[in-house]
Amino acid sequence: MKVINYTCTPFDALTVNELYDIMRLRQEVFVVEQNCPYLDADGKDLYGFHVMGKDDEGTLHCCTRLLPQGVSYDGFLSIGRVANSVEVRGTGEGKRLMTFSIVKIKALYPGNPIKIGAQAYLKIFYESLGFMDIGLPYLEDGIPHIIMVME
Repeated sequence: MKVINYTCTPFDALTVNELYDIMRLRQEVFVVEQNCPYLDADGKDLYGFHVMGKDDEGTLHCCTRLLPQGVSYDGFLSIGRVANSVEVRGTGEGKRLMTFSIVKIKALYPGNPIKIGAQAYLKIFYESLGFMDIGLPYLEDGIPHIIMVME
């Protein structure tokens, strides 16, 4: 099993190669695997911190985007663009990625609640991390989602 090491980098400090790897992983997962053509470059990346999980060879396997309050949701921080490569799924790496992301976003922006738009089938996973379903289901690109909040 690969050992994944996590970093958290502001957009302006990402290298061109890191940005390319992030965009590639997100496209592999969201556009190709989930068959959802959408505009990933939504302008929000510029305001965020980017969590990257890489193996010892430098291959990116996991990523999230951490956004300050007001960028995705008024009054809430946001963790989004959560992506794991096929190679690390089912290994517990998703939980490590989200735990790292939660710790980092709370350190960057203390005292703020976090809101996420989660794929509905992951409700129990996100509840295990401390998020609560606030009862606002919606469809995004044909996939059922729910709004979840962590106080």
